[in-house]
Amino acid sequence: MSDVPVIDLQESADNPQELKMKRLREACEDWGCFRVTNHGIDSNLMSEMKKVVRSLLDLPVEIKMRNTEQVIAGSGYMAPSAVNPLYEALGLYDMASSHAVLSFCSRLDASPHQTKVIEAYGKAIHELLMDISKKMAESLGLKGVEYFKGWPCQFRINKYSFTPESIGSTGVQIHTDSSFLTILQDDENVGGLQVMNKSGSFVDVPPCPGTLFAVLGDIAHVWSNGRFGTVKHRVECKEASVRISIASFLLGPKEGDIEAPEELVDSDHHPRLFLPFSYEHYRKLRVSQKMHAGEALALLRVSTCASSD
Repeated sequence: MSDVPVIDLQESADNPQELKMKRLREACEDWGCFRVTNHGIDSNLMSEMKKVVRSLLDLPVEIKMRNTEQVIAGSGYMAPSAVNPLYEALGLYDMASSHAVLSFCSRLDASPHQTKVIEAYGKAIHELLMDISKKMAESLGLKGVEYFKGWPCQFRINKYSFTPESIGSTGVQIHTDSSFLTILQDDENVGGLQVMNKSGSFVDVPPCPGTLFAVLGDIAHVWSNGRFGTVKHRVECKEASVRISIASFLLGPKEGDIEAPEELVDSDHHPRLFLPFSYEHYRKLRVSQKMHAGEALALLRVSTCASSD
């Protein structure tokens, strides 16, 4: 399981609520990621979803190109590119929208069974994203407010076509996620995911069937007023094989700005680190500045913005 923290979401005598919340906060602060066990999503649904994903990613290119999403860049079909030649993906902007899910399935000629599986999986993952996000807020002492209600949940299914010549190379470049929280169902057989620890070294995150992997993005760092970390990660080719993963991202509010709640700000010990900004603005900033590993956050810090006025 590597050194990455493991969070058991099931409360028990050995894992009481207080200890679970302490471990969750420490994982968010020290690593910016954690493995999730006892998450409540049926193993048969996870297995069936992986079969559906493989079949969709094996579709002819002309069908996959129907997966067009204009809401934000990168939410539709992503073909192999010069930067990531071994990687392609399908996706949709908000899997919490039943209309969006049905449109996604229709464009790809998904069968009724495939559509049913995608709908069930999307609902289950969305509920888990909201539950873990709520627990993250509670670990900071925040209760009674639905901070993340209505935030869109982007959905992306990924395929890495590794060849013997690509062993040792990266399947996708080093990056942080621009989201608040990502839930990843990684490939149960083919490893390759690596995260950067506090010392700046990449450590392997080996497959662990039946579990899920949570990754905090840049928005979590901003929203927590710097308390939560954001983790740089990449995928490295370990073997000549096809690697499939399913990623679900809790992004940021559709309307309004992202900012730390007042309870997490005080002038003496925790002054506000970032000025309010919209999620769309931040996504565009990352792309325009070619800053894909969290560097763009420095441009939005209060001290940076104040000195430029």
